[in-house]
Amino acid sequence: MNPVKIAAMMLILVGVVGLAYGGFSYTKQTHEISVGSIDLSVRERARFNVPVWAGIGSIVAGVALLLGASRR
Repeated sequence: MNPVKIAAMMLILVGVVGLAYGGFSYTKQTHEISVGSIDLSVRERARFNVPVWAGIGSIVAGVALLLGASRR
């Protein structure tokens, strides 16, 4: 399989997943305190929202690459 076709399929997949889930969440560690033998840490959940235009753009770019690779 051509590397361009693989990249095109990955772009389409990323675009579809971005539109389906709307983003992803992750945990980041913000503060850490060590007092003697006691360790305390604070973790916050953060969310990264994927804009709709980015998902659609990824799908369009993937389809364009796929069509361009198949015409060669």
